[in-house]
Amino acid sequence: MVRQRLTVLGATGSIGVSTLDVVARHSDCFDIVALTGHQRIDQLAAQCKAHRPRFAVAGTLAGAQELTQRLGAEAEGITILHGPEALVTVAAMAETDTVMAAIVGAAGLPPTLAAASAGKRILLANKEALVMAGPVFMAEVHRSGAVLLPIDSEHNAIFQSLPSQYDGDMARSGVRRILLTASGGPFRTTPLADLSAVTPEQACAHPKWVMGRKISVDSATMMNKGLEVIEAHWLFNAAADDIQVVIHPQSVIHSLVQYVDGSVLAQLGNPDMRTPIAHALAYPERMESGVASLDLFQVAQLNFEKPDFARFPCLALAYQALRSGGNAPAVLNAANEEAVAAFLDRRLAFMAISDVVARTLAAIPFQPVTDLPAVLQADLAAREFARKTIEAAEHPAAA
Repeated sequence: MVRQRLTVLGATGSIGVSTLDVVARHSDCFDIVALTGHQRIDQLAAQCKAHRPRFAVAGTLAGAQELTQRLGAEAEGITILHGPEALVTVAAMAETDTVMAAIVGAAGLPPTLAAASAGKRILLANKEALVMAGPVFMAEVHRSGAVLLPIDSEHNAIFQSLPSQYDGDMARSGVRRILLTASGGPFRTTPLADLSAVTPEQACAHPKWVMGRKISVDSATMMNKGLEVIEAHWLFNAAADDIQVVIHPQSVIHSLVQYVDGSVLAQLGNPDMRTPIAHALAYPERMESGVASLDLFQVAQLNFEKPDFARFPCLALAYQALRSGGNAPAVLNAANEEAVAAFLDRRLAFMAISDVVARTLAAIPFQPVTDLPAVLQADLAAREFARKTIEAAEHPAAA
């Protein structure tokens, strides 16, 4: 395997930590160019000591100063930067071959887009880059010749199950449909009447995956799956009607591809993000990931269910946004981020998340997305409206 010069955007998040775990198992294959972390400075300092990057980026000046302090004499040889512009810098710098794009949310869009513009090999875990700015992002990938490898377990599974020379034409490749699996989250069987009283702690207790708080809530509402539908549209050039969500509680089959001859190819494995990370890091080769092999006798059975849009209205809203196109996916994402943050702060009820998103989608006028400023304008407008909607829900008398 050719030695890679790797930058990890979002090194202190769950994907970043898993990436560095895989890298540590193959230290002879990687040079760490840059590590970035927003607020977890103690963790970023420990990673810098272990992996000795040339650059480290904190979220703020105070964070950069704290990182310098924590590293002490070990800061020698590490250039410490801070802020959004520094993220863009390390994502695009010539010293980097491969960028793990693992910053959660809209904050990850500018550096991931910068990596695409610079023609990097991008391991894409930040789905918002495609959800918010699909046309802009993919245009830069094609223009620059960047290599795009999906890290989401579902999209990585689809990538592995498609023909090796898949060129985005489903009909020519004999592909009938993409089947995107979902665990159903912690509330798959909870009575609908009980969902209004769901707490952040309950929503973050995912039955299969260990994830951050925001993505855990998105999994509970199935907005995460809706965002993945939009992501799959851009990654594989698949129309909304050609992407079917299938609830699979065991989370053993990570996704499937259905072919016109009746064949269905699937990728299976234990639910551990190190598997898709190792696949993308080594592609087109394979490397050991640290994940135990799947024991089919222990799994014993596999179940599949259709998603209930009454239980998961956020999934229906994501399909609506994809079919609308333009700025609608960016509006969907921004409103959801604001609503989830309010829920985690106990300012909004769980079932009101979808209401905030639906109201915002209806209120923000359609606009085509032609460049990054148009995306950011849609994002800002959606956030402002969503915040007002949340405040009105908090103080109905004042509204």
